[in-house]
Amino acid sequence: MADYIIVGGGPAGCAIAARLSEDASVRVTLLEAGGHDRHPLYHWPAGFAKMTKGIGSWGWSTVPQRHMQDRVLRYTQAKVIGGGSTINAQLYTRGNRLDYDEWAQAGCRGWAYEDVLPYFRRAEDNQRFSDDFHAYGGPIGVSMPVAPLPICDAFMRAAQELGIPYNHDFNGARQAGIGFYQLTQKNARRSSAATGYLGEAAGRANLTVRTGVEVLRIVVEKGRAVGVEIAENGGKLLLRAEREVIVSSGAIGSPRLLMLSGIGPADHLESVGVDVVHDLPGVGGNLQDHLDLFVIAECTGDHTYDSYAKWHRSALAGIEYLLLKKGPVASSLFETGGFWYADPEARSPDIQFHLGLGSGIEAGVAKLSNAGVTLNSAFLRPRSRGTVRLASSDPKAAPLIDPNYWEDPYDRQMSLEGLKLAREIVRQKALKPFVMAERLPGDGVVTDEDLFLYGCRHAKTDHHPAGTCKMGVDDMAVVDPELRLRGIEGLRVADSSIMPRVNSSNTNAPTIMIGEKAADLIRGAAPLPRANIAPVEEMRPRVA
Repeated sequence: MADYIIVGGGPAGCAIAARLSEDASVRVTLLEAGGHDRHPLYHWPAGFAKMTKGIGSWGWSTVPQRHMQDRVLRYTQAKVIGGGSTINAQLYTRGNRLDYDEWAQAGCRGWAYEDVLPYFRRAEDNQRFSDDFHAYGGPIGVSMPVAPLPICDAFMRAAQELGIPYNHDFNGARQAGIGFYQLTQKNARRSSAATGYLGEAAGRANLTVRTGVEVLRIVVEKGRAVGVEIAENGGKLLLRAEREVIVSSGAIGSPRLLMLSGIGPADHLESVGVDVVHDLPGVGGNLQDHLDLFVIAECTGDHTYDSYAKWHRSALAGIEYLLLKKGPVASSLFETGGFWYADPEARSPDIQFHLGLGSGIEAGVAKLSNAGVTLNSAFLRPRSRGTVRLASSDPKAAPLIDPNYWEDPYDRQMSLEGLKLAREIVRQKALKPFVMAERLPGDGVVTDEDLFLYGCRHAKTDHHPAGTCKMGVDDMAVVDPELRLRGIEGLRVADSSIMPRVNSSNTNAPTIMIGEKAADLIRGAAPLPRANIAPVEEMRPRVA
């Protein structure tokens, strides 16, 4: 018996488990479907490149994307303790302050930027900054890259040649600009929610962490969640929660579990043979994601980490890392990038760049025979909305994931504008000593139609799904601003699925923030004092 059962050991789930278990009088159980993070690749920064090949993930894909010529995209969702924070590229970005102000304006009281900034600060142990925006001493290590290459500086100069200013802190007063990413690393090792939060909580008698646990459904009795049913020794076992069940299984896993439990759109549940417990039409709707397009260029020499794919150089790099904590293994492979505008009239930056120190870093992305470099561009504020649905009532069946990319023509247009800007950056004078020629999209891809077809063939997810159990006050909201599921007592959702609109950046840091704030809401603690940060005008493209 536990007071709280948390389903999902991702960034938010780990944060909630650690914070709730600070009270020795309550019993907390954290259930994770995946395994432990014992393998060194989970902790070495460059291990990310292996994660993209499927290690520590569910192995899901999208349904055919009807606005992308029926393309099916790999859809990596973490299946390991720490969730996405254990397998991601470690980029620590929070988005734009207006993201959170929009949540509040839509009725999510207590979620404006000045409300959530204190929770971002509480979570971090920043190795470089301690100011109004940052703090040290929290569970998540945040540091600057330790292994940048000369091509990183050239890339930043190239962007500045196009008028994109340098920005030393994307999480500070302004988001726009080009610069080095802060990374969730500490002492040249990945700092995940598992190592940070659960590492601090290790040894607490009132915290039970179980991995490899398949949760089949949430058990509801008389309108209240009383526990969860898990698979156990070929049968089923009921685990009871005295106070609350908290679902923290991510933007795909959380609506999936709710629907398997009979909580969701009644017509859909009936169509797949799930008994309806609570008709809640918003569950699994409002899916948003950042679609990524990229440029791959061949280098003039060994300017990236591609050559370390050879086994003998990989071995030497491993030894260098173990002895000195430097070199290719200490790299996240995406250490520089920035935020700028595809739409000059956008309220704030709507494109994010990532410079990849190699080619073929992610599964399905082309690898050159010689050294290459990748420049990714992702459109940050899609208007298209997709769904997560069940394929059947079988808990083992993969969900039907439909991001519905480019359903809105504006998304397609802005994605292509971002790709054009990435191509322009790669062609700038500062990169001439490093870049021989663009190989993808390539010289033959010129028109918008060419670029569209290229995107249909090569686009990938940036692994930022959100919104499928959205927080709000309207009829399609799944949870209220205190993250309580509408219509059922004793049940909350806390992860990226509650975002009314996806934040304009990577989602790991915001998801950790959601976990931090959720913990205070669950235990009835007073919210952290609001920040008092005056808005600063965002940097924008120069008007000709």
